[in-house]
Amino acid sequence: MAPSPHWSAEWLSTWEAPDGWLHRRYDRPHAEGSVRRGRLLFQTGRADMIEKYGDAIDHFRTLGWDVTAFDWRGQGGSGRLAEGDTGHVEGFDRLIDDLAAFHADWVAQGEGPHVVLGHSMGGFVTLAALAAGRIAPDAVVLVAPMIAMRSPIGQWAGARFARWQAGRGDRFRPAWRRLETPAAATARQKRLTHDLARFADQQAFRRMRPELCLGSPSWHWVAEAFRATAALRDDPGLARIETPVLMLVAQADRLVDARAAGRVAARMPNATLVCFGQGCAHEILREADPVRANALAAIDAFLARRVGAPG
Repeated sequence: MAPSPHWSAEWLSTWEAPDGWLHRRYDRPHAEGSVRRGRLLFQTGRADMIEKYGDAIDHFRTLGWDVTAFDWRGQGGSGRLAEGDTGHVEGFDRLIDDLAAFHADWVAQGEGPHVVLGHSMGGFVTLAALAAGRIAPDAVVLVAPMIAMRSPIGQWAGARFARWQAGRGDRFRPAWRRLETPAAATARQKRLTHDLARFADQQAFRRMRPELCLGSPSWHWVAEAFRATAALRDDPGLARIETPVLMLVAQADRLVDARAAGRVAARMPNATLVCFGQGCAHEILREADPVRANALAAIDAFLARRVGAPG
């Protein structure tokens, strides 16, 4: 996961949440020579960090977007909520609060249009904030959003098992042990992307910058993810969302449930759903070039329709 060749620490700063928690922030204006389109807030998934999507960020900059991002509380360069590399969250409401506060500050700092793009967990937090009326961007893009967790034993049983595990001991206990064997790495790669080079870059980045990387989530995180996503799927606020929303899903996704995402998209009055087939895994914007190119083209066309083409 090599950062963009234009990546520089000068684009990093710190944003302080209302409760004093410090988040690592990234800001970079549109590429020189491009016609400015507006401002885009790019939010990643669980255990990710800003650098992981440097090439996607560069794509949007080239098209004229000023791009901002921040690492979620408890991951990347925004501190930790558990010891070691276990990913933890007490409740996703805290992440929704962070996004709402950041979004308000960000909108006040520059002229729009303002677009929010959220991947996976970032997509869940973005949609939850949108349904609650906590953010009101001009358009939203959700990439493989965490609308429902995939579970080999189903949603109800998976949620019940996670609650049992979270309640039987230390809530910070990791849900699984991350193995670094070749077989384990291959299994992770198949869940994330078919692009071997991008996955190899990600592995190399973990070795180079371990302080920015997380391992498995805590059982409490898993239990909260089941609870919070179920609550969002039942949220009547979804039907009141007027913001244009583009949702990209991978039908073969092994981490989140694409079918549940499709059902949620159907309930939103201004949503567009784009599905990718067997050649696409969870990290759609880090997939093999043909899939990635189609996904970026869908996003670009959507934004041209909804917030205007450069002129």
